Amino acid sequence: VQHDALRNALRAAVGSASGGADASVSMSAIASVLNPPTLDWMWRAVTCIENHDLVMAGREPRVAALADPSNHRSWYARSRSRVASTLLLTAPGIPQIFMGQEFLEDKPWDTDPGGTHLLWWDGMNHGLDRAMTDHLRFMQDLIRIRNDNLALRRGAINPYFISDKDRVLVFHRWIEGEGKDVVVVASFNESTWWSYDLGFPHGGPWREIFNSDVYDNWVNPWVAGNRGCVYASGGPLHGFVASASIVIPANAVVVFSKM
Repeated sequence: VQHDALRNALRAAVGSASGGADASVSMSAIASVLNPPTLDWMWRAVTCIENHDLVMAGREPRVAALADPSNHRSWYARSRSRVASTLLLTAPGIPQIFMGQEFLEDKPWDTDPGGTHLLWWDGMNHGLDRAMTDHLRFMQDLIRIRNDNLALRRGAINPYFISDKDRVLVFHRWIEGEGKDVVVVASFNESTWWSYDLGFPHGGPWREIFNSDVYDNWVNPWVAGNRGCVYASGGPLHGFVASASIVIPANAVVVFSKM
């Protein structure tokens, strides 16, 4: 069934973040609905951040427009849209991607094929809009990461660190009895956290398999990240046996897999 809990929480967070660095963004609200409420199995939920009912002309804005109402192609619009899409595709449920969402379409849609709300294919196909082509690459790689990591498709989930003050949310996904551990670290903060201590389910090396900050002006020459790997050699933290100090890019998501 279509399930609106995650959609509402993500869109609310994106809309709140558009209020600027001092706005209150509820990462707690996102964490509380990562497991679809009221459903017995995660696969029963079809989740989204846009759909045909929601972003029809005259209703709600597309995510890029929601992320920065004043400039749908600003860094704020691009980066916040990437955070929302990454959380959608790394959370439980069956993600639904609405037409144009994969290349950052910012216009609403309607049912009139001769109207003004048509997908702007030229912006992507002819390279007229760099934000579109970069976002398409981002979405392609994000879907690939989801497909390559079974825990992101059907694993258990534990949102074990939430800071509304820092605008940071961290959750662990794994396959019961098999491991295949993945840790997802999301931030709606407008500044990079250069040394952020987080618990990790196991000690040792964790490979950074995805960093949404890479896709801004591909390849982002000012990317903030963890150089492909972190080593969880610190003491117990956040209920886990090990910890590491990591870099969390501004308005971004980094994903780690146990090596």
